[in-house]
Amino acid sequence: MEIKVASVDSVIIYFDKSISKEISNKVKASYAHLKSLKNEAFIDIIPSYSSILISYQLLKYDFETIKTYLEEELKNIKVDEESNSKLVEIDVYYGEDVGLDLQRVATINNITCEEVIGLHSSKVYDVYTIGFLPGFAYLGVVDEKIATKRLETPRKKIPKGSVSLADTQTAVYPKDSPGGWNIIGKTAFEFFDKNLEQLSQIDINTKIKFNPITKEEFLKQGGTL
Repeated sequence: MEIKVASVDSVIIYFDKSISKEISNKVKASYAHLKSLKNEAFIDIIPSYSSILISYQLLKYDFETIKTYLEEELKNIKVDEESNSKLVEIDVYYGEDVGLDLQRVATINNITCEEVIGLHSSKVYDVYTIGFLPGFAYLGVVDEKIATKRLETPRKKIPKGSVSLADTQTAVYPKDSPGGWNIIGKTAFEFFDKNLEQLSQIDINTKIKFNPITKEEFLKQGGTL
């Protein structure tokens, strides 16, 4: 673990330089512990793949004080992977009329579209971090057989609910947005909902499983083509 200055009023804790489930679990455990402290020094605590960014009360605390405090609090953090995890199952219509890059992903990886769908929907994914857009969850990792680079030229508009993948990560666009990930399906599930107190059913302790459904089921759930 390494703690560095991030800006005049923030520090960043690096747990490792790599991205892995082990490091992600350490980040999540540390994040949960720091949040539970409810320390008035902290303005915001933001977890990521292998680090945590903390902004603090600049007029009351300095970097060395914060650094020493964090080192003491995090030196004996225990990781319990399943203690707070919740599984959310999300129905996906993988038709090529909404999966704009489904055939492309299949062709690049020398497999069929059915195999892409089977491999994508067979895993339970961890949420590594949330960002880019409200409710945009970075999920990993997909089977190496469907890992595919981003589009060389991003699209100006990707429809809300589009299920996508880039390299070994997968995600769902929570609203219409520009983007360069490969689109392989679409869901009617709401990743960002202003009516919810937490704004989303998804957080970093969520595990996600995608379930293939038919076009008829997708439309019945409120999905749009």
